[in-house]
Amino acid sequence: MKSRFLLSGLAVGAVAVAGLAAVSPGASAQPARDAGAGVHPVRVCAANPAPGRVTCLALAMADANGRIIKTVQPLVGFNAADVRKAYHLNGLKSNGRTVAIIDAYGYSGLEKDLAGFRKANNLPPCTKNNGCLKVLDQRGGHDYPPNDSGWDLEQALDVDMVSAACPDCKILVVQGDAPTFKDLGQAVNTAAKQRGVVAISNSYGGGNGSNRSYYNHKGIAITASTGDSGYTGGLYPASDTHVIAVGGTSVFKDSSRRGYHETVWSGAGSGCSTSNPAPAYQQGVRTTCGRLDATADLSGPADPSNGGLMVYFQGHFTQVGGTSESAPMIAAVYALSGRTDGYPGKYPYNNRLHLYDITTGSNGSCGAPLCTAGKGWDGPTGLGTPNGVKAF
Repeated sequence: MKSRFLLSGLAVGAVAVAGLAAVSPGASAQPARDAGAGVHPVRVCAANPAPGRVTCLALAMADANGRIIKTVQPLVGFNAADVRKAYHLNGLKSNGRTVAIIDAYGYSGLEKDLAGFRKANNLPPCTKNNGCLKVLDQRGGHDYPPNDSGWDLEQALDVDMVSAACPDCKILVVQGDAPTFKDLGQAVNTAAKQRGVVAISNSYGGGNGSNRSYYNHKGIAITASTGDSGYTGGLYPASDTHVIAVGGTSVFKDSSRRGYHETVWSGAGSGCSTSNPAPAYQQGVRTTCGRLDATADLSGPADPSNGGLMVYFQGHFTQVGGTSESAPMIAAVYALSGRTDGYPGKYPYNNRLHLYDITTGSNGSCGAPLCTAGKGWDGPTGLGTPNGVKAF
């Protein structure tokens, strides 16, 4: 019997977020009857970034008028305990390793909102004062850029998901001045220089670009979201040779021993790079991209309707998904594993039996393996989702 993680129609209101746009991929995951008529996912950032710019990839559940739903009930949807149970992460420790989050713009409410999420989910405090949380601008200082409501919600999702998957991880947020590859790339370089950083999460994308040095840092797991528009032919930086591309699943509770099962989320991005060579470890699987890099490598929860995380934002809880949800989770799992030497994307390809293989669902009409799941690697979900950290 399926049980969906869905926002209740009770005690809901609206929170203003700029740049909302309806998004079709999540429409196949129909909301439960009690969620209210017309409930659907919306983008929280601009849908079509200009050349050289990127967009965040968070999707939030909204009412029929496109207003993001907020609730005072923190545990209606997917929560921190669900994340750890569904992916066999309970009891694991990072021993204080740091996960870096790269986003555009400032977020003055970040520390307060993070405190709200962690308190509601019975997680220890993560603050600047106790050394768990650190926020820098793209140059490594404290000249933070102005807030942006859409990217604020993206940042809330990112830090909340790292907290959920890895409660003892330290969190570094590096804020780019603007959503451009130049600014966010500088932020990645800044993050890579910080002591203790073992993983860097990038929940944004734009175009299908060529490899950039920003995303090439040996010894650090650099993850990036594959996008929320289904099969599109690839999205950068997920299509960079040196990046661990993270697709997405729909997650359902069931009566199995695991307690959950997953299918392809129809919005999960997939495709082939137009210019970047596949890393050597990916050439051992059939991707149909030839010698070019294919997305995804791995996946995690991304369907905002079924597995969307209950994020604490501006004093309320909001159900948020997209591959913006899965990229920080995979970064946190790498931090839990402690294995990030060399190019850490190679480890899951050598340890596939320790992943949950997603074998049902599709994100387009191009067939297997780029659009349709089956045994082994597929475009929407890569090799699968974490089953503990033995694959990492």
